Amino acid sequence: MLEKEEQLLKKRISELASLCYRRDIRTNTGFLNLNEQAIFHSMERMLPPVSAVVFGGFDMAERKIVCFLPSYEQDTENFPIDRLEIAPVNARFSEELGHRDFLGALMGLGVDRSCIGDIMMTDAGCVLFCLEQMSEFLMRELKSVRRTAVCCRRAEGLSGFSQAYEEISGSVSSPRLDSLISLVFRLSRAKALSFISGEKAFINGRLALSAGQRLSGGEIVSVRGLGKFCYVGAGNGTRKGRMFVTARRYT
Repeated sequence: MLEKEEQLLKKRISELASLCYRRDIRTNTGFLNLNEQAIFHSMERMLPPVSAVVFGGFDMAERKIVCFLPSYEQDTENFPIDRLEIAPVNARFSEELGHRDFLGALMGLGVDRSCIGDIMMTDAGCVLFCLEQMSEFLMRELKSVRRTAVCCRRAEGLSGFSQAYEEISGSVSSPRLDSLISLVFRLSRAKALSFISGEKAFINGRLALSAGQRLSGGEIVSVRGLGKFCYVGAGNGTRKGRMFVTARRYT
């Protein structure tokens, strides 16, 4: 992220937190990517003393909003996010559509990227998470993706969506970040290290600063260009002193 863009984001986050604190009302950002979430976490301690919740519409979401909560609302399940389902009007005559096609159609409508969360491909089309203020516009205006006519409807609530995953098990010398990335994405240790040193690895939305960071279980690891996984935890050790670990790689 360019320095000017980073400063503008920090200013916006600070303003939203201050507004929540001064007026005791809920405020929220738009959807933040991993780098933007890392910036938020880096300045979190310098913000006014308000509770903040980070959520993207489902547990494994990559793009997330930050909600600053008033004093009377210390936790929330009511996020300003809607889940939309987009599918071809006639599947028989549909082109083969991918993530870029759906995102391109949304950008073609002039929608700001911060209003759009994750776009998850399904057998029928895709599931889209967006700020609730955009739902009516998208349901009214999104009529086609490439040359395929589509329909867009709001799903009932945010619950009920889960991302498919592949369970991966193997042995490592220790549950270090670089070892787990190497195992899950089937990379050499050197290649895994290059993603971490290149600031492309994130743990629970925070930039990973050390290849040797040990994971305890339950962490969500995202690696730009590769994907994401949840480290489930370690099991029994081997006779050679290594340990069996399990992770869920999301597809």
